Amino acid sequence: MPELPNVPDLLSVAVQALGGAERTNQLTMASAVAHAIDTGEHLAVQAGTGTGKSLAYLVPSLRHAVESGRTVVISTATIALQRQLVDRDLPRLSDALAGSLGRRPEFAILKGRNNYLCLNKIHTGAAEEPENAELFDAFAISRLGREVQRLTKWSSDTETGDRDELVPGVSDQSWRQVSVTSRECLGKSSCPVGEDCFAERARTEASKVDVVVTNHAMLAIDAITGIAVLPEHDVVVIDEAHELVDRVTGVATAELAPSTISAAARRCVKLVEEQDADRFEASAEGWDAVLEELHAGRWEALPDGAGHALAAVRDAAWAVRTAIGPSRPGMSATDPEAAAARNAALAAVDEVHDNAVRVLTAFDEPDPAKRRDVVWLADEERRGKLVRMAPLSVGGLLRSRLFAESTVVLTSATLTVGGSFDGLAVNWGLPAESGTRVDPAMATGTEAPSDEAALRWNSLDVGSPFDHAKAGILYVAKHLPAPGRDGLAPSYLDEIAELVTAAGGRTLGLFSSMRAAKAAAEVMRKRLDTPVLCQGDDATGQLVRAFAEDEATSLFGTLSLWQGVDVPGPSLSLVILDRIPFPRPDDPLLVARQRAVESRGGNGFLSVAGNHAALLLAQGVGRLLRSVDDRGVIAMLDSRLATARYGGYLRASLPPFWETSDPEVVRKALARLTAG
Repeated sequence: MPELPNVPDLLSVAVQALGGAERTNQLTMASAVAHAIDTGEHLAVQAGTGTGKSLAYLVPSLRHAVESGRTVVISTATIALQRQLVDRDLPRLSDALAGSLGRRPEFAILKGRNNYLCLNKIHTGAAEEPENAELFDAFAISRLGREVQRLTKWSSDTETGDRDELVPGVSDQSWRQVSVTSRECLGKSSCPVGEDCFAERARTEASKVDVVVTNHAMLAIDAITGIAVLPEHDVVVIDEAHELVDRVTGVATAELAPSTISAAARRCVKLVEEQDADRFEASAEGWDAVLEELHAGRWEALPDGAGHALAAVRDAAWAVRTAIGPSRPGMSATDPEAAAARNAALAAVDEVHDNAVRVLTAFDEPDPAKRRDVVWLADEERRGKLVRMAPLSVGGLLRSRLFAESTVVLTSATLTVGGSFDGLAVNWGLPAESGTRVDPAMATGTEAPSDEAALRWNSLDVGSPFDHAKAGILYVAKHLPAPGRDGLAPSYLDEIAELVTAAGGRTLGLFSSMRAAKAAAEVMRKRLDTPVLCQGDDATGQLVRAFAEDEATSLFGTLSLWQGVDVPGPSLSLVILDRIPFPRPDDPLLVARQRAVESRGGNGFLSVAGNHAALLLAQGVGRLLRSVDDRGVIAMLDSRLATARYGGYLRASLPPFWETSDPEVVRKALARLTAG
């Protein structure tokens, strides 16, 4: 094929066609991405809001896919960004570059199998039989029935079977009635309706396109299972990369609850001898009895009695699995309902067996810092006591299954912590400095790639189109006491009232807990003349729209608002943060990770809790400036940002706002903004 135009020329064509303006930092990023693809060296790019980073990585990705004939995978953390890429960015960009590239690039979105309707469940009537019906009251079951009927009707109308296209949506319980996991699926060749399967059609479509858009969870499944759920590819672009470790950890986290074992046993009642099913159910009761005697918290070793109970669960699950036996030839065609029930039972049994083995073997390594998994007992209000397992580190997994097999570009508006890329690089399994050898201690049970070239990476901060020092003020309320455990102090509430009054509303309040957000909203509604909305009053999307449409309105909330609000213009002139968003000090996984860092001579607090807080703080602060015309104030009520030794480390993770601790200066600045 003829030589394609270079990336700068293609970017220029794209920008002109899409009606934008060429930006130096966008060109810098696009050129760096192209260089990474050409050389095979990984790249971490921090690109501030307004940079146009999607265009900067899509242009070189499309060029590479068309030129090489290889698929490029784009992975995101949120559904919103996936939809933006598939519904807006890629269609417009593909049209704009079709002439320059010689053809229109093709793209598709790919999700996990359980995001699609299962036609076999619909056709066999399995969807109409609620699992664990005894756990639900009559109202819940009737609602479930109505939603399943609606989904059954929708199955005849939809072209994709994609849950995200169902408006309004349905409950998770209802969706589980009409979907299957990969373990439960009969497989295309065995399923009576395999040729029409929505999930298989999506996968087939994805195998033929230039760019596949997916999510971090699918990327994790592809890496963890070793089963190729994504099409063959040689380049992966990870947007919202600051969330990669948490999303991969989430996929790799498992649990073993007595209720889960009992549910698996009930699935097997009609498939095995009564004595085998009873033995399986009895193992659930034994596991429940052991957990009831224990306190919630992290396990340093298997508690007394736990090993025997786990072995009973493991052996009972294996006996049931053996008793179910192999599938009979032609069973899927002659009795698809029975085949589906068998697969669902096997999936549940396998999960119980594998998780019991995982807990039993978690303590084989005597050194806690070298163990693969962290195990803890959780006590939940609805579900009672259950054991969870999560990987101590996912760095080794990412290094051997992602970075060793593809060229990876990681990008986000927040990738540096303490002013450096090193914190996230180590968590990703890359060396702390580009070109150096990774610390073998970070492998956590996974072998490192033998080819050191697989570890070479470069970093780049392309900056932001915003002049932060002129557009925003970082105000740290040094005069306030350090936050305590007893909720918001009266002095905090006074400060919030004065700031919101000076701003004339226009405030996004980001709180560390829902309790604090609701308490602040309740007090402000009594003390202020302007409206105050609180997360939980309505769907979050509706609240954000109401906030954006009325300049006098304020919106208070917690975690999802720290990262999910995009409100440019005068409706958002003040962002209040009640405290530094450190993780809970009793979080079993984070405590274990801190200790592992300390065992190697590092600073566990900064490496884990500090980095967690820095990334979330940067995300929250990023809500203020969303366009080049925005102006406003970030108000941090937690005085530790100015007084604690780690305060400088955290501030180094934030944009270079003009800083002050004088409340009078800030109130006057907000009043000037309000006056217009």
